[in-house]
Amino acid sequence: MIRHVKISDAEQICTVYNHYVINTAATFEEEEVTAEEMRIRIKQLTRRFPWLVYEVENELKGYAYATDWKSRTAYRYSAETTVYVKSDNIGKGIGSELYQQLIREMKTLSYQTLVGGIALPNNSSIALHEKLNFKKVAHFQQIGFKLNQWVDVGYWQLLLEQNST
Repeated sequence: MIRHVKISDAEQICTVYNHYVINTAATFEEEEVTAEEMRIRIKQLTRRFPWLVYEVENELKGYAYATDWKSRTAYRYSAETTVYVKSDNIGKGIGSELYQQLIREMKTLSYQTLVGGIALPNNSSIALHEKLNFKKVAHFQQIGFKLNQWVDVGYWQLLLEQNST
């Protein structure tokens, strides 16, 4: 089931997210996020943006949300999107379902452009974005340093008026 996030989801979201924080370069955060910090993030983001969770029998399997792309007002119709799936559930279509629902909700909010940033290499995230009609628009080399290595980041963009997802 896909539903909107609740503050009470913070602990399970941390379980999903902190795996990526500690073990991968998928996020450039390097310290585990506490449930309290996640509750604050949920409260702040859900004032303006959708935050969705994928739940099976009260267990959170993944989540997706949108946030500001940039803070200047001319960017107000653009948003950055994020999706994380519990590591033992990757490849089961959860990310696709979450992302499709997030795209639908962003369209109803009159957003024009969605941007997904991907730490590279990450073939599964690239495949997910491209399956949903995102197009690669930028590639920054060695822009982050995590896990004792330089990490590239690519950006994929989706123009909502051209997308029928």
